[in-house]
Amino acid sequence: MASANTGGTAQAAPPTPRKSVTGTRRAVAVVFLLPALVLLGALVLYPIGYSLFRSFFDKSGDFTAFGNYKTMFTDDGIRTAIKNNAIWVVVAPTVATALGLIFAVLTERVRWGTAFKLIIFMPMAISMLAAGIIFRLVYESDPDRGVANAVVVSVHDTFAESSAFPQAHPAMNSPLKSGGGGAFITKEPVRAGTPVVLPLTGVAPDQMPDDAKAAKAAKADPDKVTGTAWQDFTRGKGRGRPNAPDAAEFGYPGIKIEAVRDGEVVASTEAAPDGTFALPKAADGAQLRYPASNFREPYNGIEWLGPTLITPSIIGSYLWMWAGFAMVLIAAGLASVPRELLEAARVDGANEWQVFRRVTVPLLAPVLAVVLVTLVINVLKIFDLVFVIPPGSSKDEANVLAVQLYNSAFGDQDAGVASAIAMLLFLLVIPVMLFNIRRMRREAQR
Repeated sequence: MASANTGGTAQAAPPTPRKSVTGTRRAVAVVFLLPALVLLGALVLYPIGYSLFRSFFDKSGDFTAFGNYKTMFTDDGIRTAIKNNAIWVVVAPTVATALGLIFAVLTERVRWGTAFKLIIFMPMAISMLAAGIIFRLVYESDPDRGVANAVVVSVHDTFAESSAFPQAHPAMNSPLKSGGGGAFITKEPVRAGTPVVLPLTGVAPDQMPDDAKAAKAAKADPDKVTGTAWQDFTRGKGRGRPNAPDAAEFGYPGIKIEAVRDGEVVASTEAAPDGTFALPKAADGAQLRYPASNFREPYNGIEWLGPTLITPSIIGSYLWMWAGFAMVLIAAGLASVPRELLEAARVDGANEWQVFRRVTVPLLAPVLAVVLVTLVINVLKIFDLVFVIPPGSSKDEANVLAVQLYNSAFGDQDAGVASAIAMLLFLLVIPVMLFNIRRMRREAQR
């Protein structure tokens, strides 16, 4: 039998302590979160707030409002750093992700793919500072020291060999004159049976070819045009005879001589190690010429660390390190791609390129986004490589915001400008982080 209400109001039940979704009391949750919140505030929020506050004060501590931000966009060095950062953000993450995708796909079915991936990933074990030192040597301009230029020079010289006599030239009272375009030609036509002298000077003794021998006077031959091409210089005042080979002088081995008549080459040859040469009788009555190819300056490669190529060169070293990171993440994502979809596309008549472009890449889009966003954040704060690799003459051209922040804070002792640069970097990271958060939320809702 139900009890009757005697007119008084029913007493409300005492409120129960609110709990979190996991069933934990709010007070207990706060206690556990407090250390993390303290660290977050001390290590993240306070530095951000103080940097924002300090960015409104000049070098001496006087309030300057937005003066530091104005300086940031009017100073040539900082504007160069902003431009270079833009190049880094556009080029480096995109190329590194593309390389990682290519490596991951190409090595998927290769037996030695694991070993290849290990080799590509190994640079990640090297610190940025060590990688910078390595590539400072790789990009050395001297081909005998720099690997990059050693390769470039080797390939170049395979197709266009450099001359051993780049500084050679006729002396005063020489029987040679300028032939135009860097060539030298005899002043008078030559005759068969009369030895010709083609003296040059200007090559240092220590730069003579190793196979050069003591110069000899050519023997007369009535059926040939003979002569001597040699270094007409003997150390010591008053020693040696001009325009005549001496025993202390060396021939020009391999130097090319052409017989020219009416602008046409009628015969050509190369000198022996002692400088002697012989041309067929067709050269009789022609002028002898040293072609300009004899005096081509040696090719020393590309100026990787010069003002023009310094930023692309540093980006190249970054790709060497981080392409392996992109490859490993993409390979992990590729391993989870359903093989049935790939096989179905092939059965439907799609070729490998179509399967890659229309099936593999769309399925890997979430992984590619993770790699791309991670690398974008990474290059926004790139410092080590840009600080170590450029020589003093190219540091300004290679400047980026993180390096400029360091230079302003510790070089110029201007904490205000450094704080303004720090806030700019913070603002540049925010859109990337928001994009990443939205992407993760969309994936969580699937």
